[in-house]
Amino acid sequence: MSQASSSSSSSRPDKIDPVLRNALRYTVSAKEYRLLHQYLISRAPAVRKRTPPPPRYDAIVKTSDDYNAAAIRASLRLGVSTFAALKAWEFITTKVLARGKALPPKGKTAFWKSTNIRLPCSLSLILLFHRLLFRFFTRLRESLLTDEAKPFRKRNPRVSKSLTSRLAPAIGASMAGFFLAVYPADQLRVTIAIYAFTRALEFLYNRLEDRGYFENKPWWFGSWLLMPVASGQLLHAFVFDRDCFPESYGKFILGNSPEYIQKRPAGYSKHMKWPDRYEIVDSLAKVSRLKWPVFTSPILFPETQTLPITLRNISPITSPAHPAIKSLSCALLHPNDPSCLRTYVSYYIRAFPTVARFFTIIFTALSVTRYKAFLDSPISALNRLAKSILRMSLFITGAIGTSWGSICLFQNILPRAFLPTQRWFLGGFLGGLWAFLERKSGRSNFMYSARLSIDSLWKVGVKHGWWRGIKNGDVLLVVMSLALINTVYEVDPKAVNGGVVRKGLGMLRGEGWVDRAVGIKEKKLVEREQKTEGVEVLQGEMEENTQE
Repeated sequence: MSQASSSSSSSRPDKIDPVLRNALRYTVSAKEYRLLHQYLISRAPAVRKRTPPPPRYDAIVKTSDDYNAAAIRASLRLGVSTFAALKAWEFITTKVLARGKALPPKGKTAFWKSTNIRLPCSLSLILLFHRLLFRFFTRLRESLLTDEAKPFRKRNPRVSKSLTSRLAPAIGASMAGFFLAVYPADQLRVTIAIYAFTRALEFLYNRLEDRGYFENKPWWFGSWLLMPVASGQLLHAFVFDRDCFPESYGKFILGNSPEYIQKRPAGYSKHMKWPDRYEIVDSLAKVSRLKWPVFTSPILFPETQTLPITLRNISPITSPAHPAIKSLSCALLHPNDPSCLRTYVSYYIRAFPTVARFFTIIFTALSVTRYKAFLDSPISALNRLAKSILRMSLFITGAIGTSWGSICLFQNILPRAFLPTQRWFLGGFLGGLWAFLERKSGRSNFMYSARLSIDSLWKVGVKHGWWRGIKNGDVLLVVMSLALINTVYEVDPKAVNGGVVRKGLGMLRGEGWVDRAVGIKEKKLVEREQKTEGVEVLQGEMEENTQE
């Protein structure tokens, strides 16, 4: 009796400071508190006297609604971790990577207006209210399906049909996406909206494909078809609307365009001006607007004005160009060689080793996470790695080279006034066809390029007045995309690509770090085994009956 009374008293929550109790409950779970007490609190006598032991803390948590506390804990941790990551990145970019460089002065902003504060607040509020709304609509649906709610269902058939739908909690919880408006409207918010939108369409496509809507599609059909359209739009924006083009993407293209982007010669005088890379691209845009004029060599006609007034800045490149070149664009792109085909081949010889070296470093670093496959079968793993590097290098080299080389091709097969500016889109389209080499494993790269293209196209349209945006339209797009993602995840979890994404949606709902697709697959296997066992039992009974 004494042991039972002592055990019950130890498990009964004694009177603790309410502030301390709530602070603990909304900060750590029972399991985490047990570990914290074991390794830290128990070793500090002053703290141990003021905090309850683990059994009492378990009783405190059990007597309260731990779902709300768990939601607040998760949102607080997400906010703190995001804030710490942003501050760490700010330190790296300003103190480490920018060492010795003059940084532009930063204006002082209020603490609550800082992006390092508003982004963590936005993400943590989305997580918190997504969990709370999901539980609210789940409980509301359960209560409306009871017999006591029949009068309400009869009086309000449409409302009750919507609230009792299987998808009501998933769609209702998506309203938490409105808290993205806490973060100021800038490029990051647009990027999040485009990412959520494209992922929602991707999951919807997977769902339709599982339902058999694309059974008769041709063998070549796939996500790689996004790349030609995206490459065409991006190349056109790069030439004519570079302020609507991702800067890092442009640096990568120009950095891997030997033979086509002429650099300052080694012995060229420093006092004489040489057009930089972006001036060359701007001059190509002017050439296309002038409907691709022919090239008149200054070597053959030294006393003749050979360049239009708007293109005087490229004279250091075109003046010594080979006299056999016929087109001004060819004189600008490859002035030392009159053969467009030879220039195209020379580009591959120079560009492919550099691109292959770059992707060798990237793919080798990414393959560290798959070290077990290398240990189990090193030869086959190295073979797969080499094939991936080779395919990706050919894809990127071919895409960039074909985009530039197509300009020379169109000069030879098309009239000068035919699609003078639109042929840049056609050139990018031809370059994007190299994505066929990566059609089996490059889906993420194709989706990334498609997102960049959507962002660029939207900015180009706003710039030229093709359409007008609406206030907080990106937030509305996030809410609708989140509703579609939740709907697909509710109906068919395996249609959501990636175990990490499915587990993330589970955390967003408050279900824990679980993969519902794996659970459904195991359940189906168990049901199939039970059915086969049942069939075998029936067959055995039938055989016994026939023998009798």
